[in-house]
Amino acid sequence: MSNRTLVTHRRYFGIEPLKLRAAAARVMTRVAGLPSHRARVTARNLRQDFGMDTVEGQVLVDELVAHGLLRPGSPTRDDFRLTRRFSELASARVVDPLPRARARLLLAQACEYAARINAEWSRNPLEIEMIAPFGSYMSREHDLAELSLGIVVRLRPTSRRARWRMATKAEGASQIRAAFRELSSFVRVRVVHDAQLLPRPFAVAFHAEPLA
Repeated sequence: MSNRTLVTHRRYFGIEPLKLRAAAARVMTRVAGLPSHRARVTARNLRQDFGMDTVEGQVLVDELVAHGLLRPGSPTRDDFRLTRRFSELASARVVDPLPRARARLLLAQACEYAARINAEWSRNPLEIEMIAPFGSYMSREHDLAELSLGIVVRLRPTSRRARWRMATKAEGASQIRAAFRELSSFVRVRVVHDAQLLPRPFAVAFHAEPLA
């Protein structure tokens, strides 16, 4: 399960992050230990756990459904299935935001790291073709929840590979992913083999020389 991040001084569904996480945790306790086909909650349950009246609660439920956090259990009953995205709220980390200036520094470090990986990681069968930030970095917000990096990889040329003890491609991708995550707890990494697989919009911050 991914570790969702909520940022202080920001509201989600009109709710402060700490209150949202606590309310989501209360909802999750209602279905703890139940098999998935029985893990449902009613609109009344949701209103109680979020501390809302009927009107506010219905607005919240509609928003949660629209954003994929709840799924209607049946067309005739007022109950809902909790999706994985909802459960992520209950265990989300709440942090102060990442200033854009700090995000730019992290991105510059990531680009330097990519060049070093390409030059030195000869036992990794992959090298980095492109680094492309996406998500909130592409917005105009000054305070970010995270820095999402798309890392496009390609096969390392034979001339730049070690002759022995090479990692597999899966191991190589895992090593690259882990290395960039160590830059900061704010960094989120998506490793792909084609830039077309990255969420749009994105910007190209690093591009390796084309293969000969």
